[in-house]
Amino acid sequence: MSIPTELLLEIEAFLGDTGMAETTFGLQAANDGKLVARLRGGKGITTNTVEKIRAFIAANTPGNAPSSAPSSQGLSAQDGNVLHRIADALERLAPAAEAGDALEDGDAFVWHADGQWLEAIAKVNRVDILLLKGIDGQIDLLVANTQRFADGLPANNALLWGARGTGKSSLVKAAHAKVNADTPGALALIEIHREDIPSLPKLLTLLRDSKRRCLLFCDDLSFEGSDDTFKSLKAVLEGGIEGRPDNVLFYATSNRRHLMPRDMIENERSTAINPAEAVEEKVSLSDRFGLWLGFHNCDQDTYFAIVEGYADHFGLMDSNIDIRAKAVEWSMTRGSRSGRVAWQFIQDLAGRLGKPLG
Repeated sequence: MSIPTELLLEIEAFLGDTGMAETTFGLQAANDGKLVARLRGGKGITTNTVEKIRAFIAANTPGNAPSSAPSSQGLSAQDGNVLHRIADALERLAPAAEAGDALEDGDAFVWHADGQWLEAIAKVNRVDILLLKGIDGQIDLLVANTQRFADGLPANNALLWGARGTGKSSLVKAAHAKVNADTPGALALIEIHREDIPSLPKLLTLLRDSKRRCLLFCDDLSFEGSDDTFKSLKAVLEGGIEGRPDNVLFYATSNRRHLMPRDMIENERSTAINPAEAVEEKVSLSDRFGLWLGFHNCDQDTYFAIVEGYADHFGLMDSNIDIRAKAVEWSMTRGSRSGRVAWQFIQDLAGRLGKPLG
C-alpha cells in the first residue's frame, strides 16, 4: 500500500472520529483546503507534508489532546450529532474541489489562481524553433540561459520586449521544447496570466518544495498607472526575504521595455518632488530581469524568409503561385511585417489550397 493510500485511510478514520469537515482538516493540517480531494484523485504528496499531517492527527485525535486543550464537557451528544450533520451538509453543498495536476503529470501547465491549482496541458501551442527567422541572436541567448537553468547552473530571469508579433512568446515556448527535447523532462513550463500575478507568491510556495525545475512564463506583462502589482512582483523576483526558489526561473514578454507606458514614466518625472527617484521606482522592476532581449519589426527579406520557411515546412510551395507577391500584398493589408503577419498569411494560403496545417 502506497503512502498516499495509507495516509488517506488515516485521514478518513480521523474525520470519522472527530466529525471534522474535509476542507477544515486540509486547511488546519496542511494549509490546503483541497488536500483530501487531491489524495482521493491519486495526487502525490511530499514527505514533509505527510509528517505535518500525521503530527496534526496525533495532536488532535480524541484522547490524545493535551490537558490544556479547551474542554468540550458542555457539549451534549445530541448537540454534537447536530454539528456533525451540519458539517456534512455543508461539505456536500460545497463546490467540488479542483484536485489539480502534479508536476510529474506533464511538461507544461497553466496556473489557476482562483483555486490555486495547476492544469497540465497535453499539447502546447508552439512552433518549432527552426521556423523562427530573423532572431538568431535572441534564440542563442535564451536557449543557452534556459539550458544552464535546466542543468542546475546559475541563470537569469529574462524579459523579452519589443514590437508586436515578432516571436517573443513563440521563442519562450520553443526554447522550452528545445531544452526538453535534449534533456527529456528537465523543465516544467508554467504559464501565469497577467491578472494572476498577485497570486505568484502562492505559486512559488507550491513550487519551492518540488525537486523539478520550473520555468514560469507570463505573456504580455505590463502595468498601468494605478496598478501597484509591480511592487509585489519586484519583491518576489529579487529583494524579498525568501527570494525566488532555486528551482524557479521567470520569463516574461512585453511590448514595453520597462513594463510601464512611457506617458506614465513621463508623468512621474514631471510631477514628483524628486523626479529621478520617482522614475527609478517605476523602471526598477525591469532591472529584476538579468537578461533583456529586444525584438524589432523585420525587414522585407526576413519577412520572406519566415513565409517561405513556413510554406516549405507545411508543403505549401506551389509553382503556380508567386508566394512572395502574395505575402507582400498580405502584409500591406495588415500594415506591418512580422512573424505573426507571416503566420496569418500562411493560414490563409493553406486554407485557399485546401491543405491542413499540422
